[in-house]
Amino acid sequence: MNSDKKLSVIIPVFNEADTVEDVITRVQARPETGEIIVVDDGSSDNTRENLKKFEGKPDIKIFYQDINQGKGAAVIRGISKATKDFVIIQDADFEYCPEDWPVVLKPLLDGKADVVYGSRFMGTPGMARFFGHEMGNKFLTFVSNVFSDLHLSDMETCYKAFRREVVQNLNLESKRFGIEVEFTAKLAKARIIRIWNVPISYNPRSFSAGKKITWKDGISALYHIIKYNIFSDPRKFYKKPWPEVLGRDGR
Repeated sequence: MNSDKKLSVIIPVFNEADTVEDVITRVQARPETGEIIVVDDGSSDNTRENLKKFEGKPDIKIFYQDINQGKGAAVIRGISKATKDFVIIQDADFEYCPEDWPVVLKPLLDGKADVVYGSRFMGTPGMARFFGHEMGNKFLTFVSNVFSDLHLSDMETCYKAFRREVVQNLNLESKRFGIEVEFTAKLAKARIIRIWNVPISYNPRSFSAGKKITWKDGISALYHIIKYNIFSDPRKFYKKPWPEVLGRDGR
């Protein structure tokens, strides 16, 4: 299956004035891009002024949150607006490379996967990582794997790609970075979703360059792992029964 124009790209944005124009331009240039959905989450720098340059352009939808609600809130809004066959989340900086999309999308296009996680920790080349941040991510992935019974290598990755009908069948509620845990827990509980790991490159930025995740988000991730894997009702995770959405029973 050809991937041209089959992808809805969701770009959550908060105070990314220095990079957002270049990211959108780079995403526009990809042959996979069918539509770009930008959700500005109450930016207080010049991000909104830069986004106005793209208003009215074909296949670019821009939505503005009046106040900052968090990455999860922006992603959830973007998902609700997606119309193409597949959906991917793209941060508004240059930590993740759109040139990796063919690798991420291939299992979806081949009909082998319903969701694909682009893993930063599968031996791919790239800039040297920050040790504490990488160990924190691997620890959270390990804890998530214990509770979800999935063997993922990078639960917190931004690059999650979905069949659109799959991601739109999830009842999502996490407003901030807990959205990554919520995706994983709810997909895992279904027991019918085919989830793949593939390697991607990664170019981490420092806090001085605008990175927003802190140790507090790690504590929040642990809370959300417990919440969604143990103390939540899986019957409320989904809009429709999965066989109806996927067109198949079992794996």
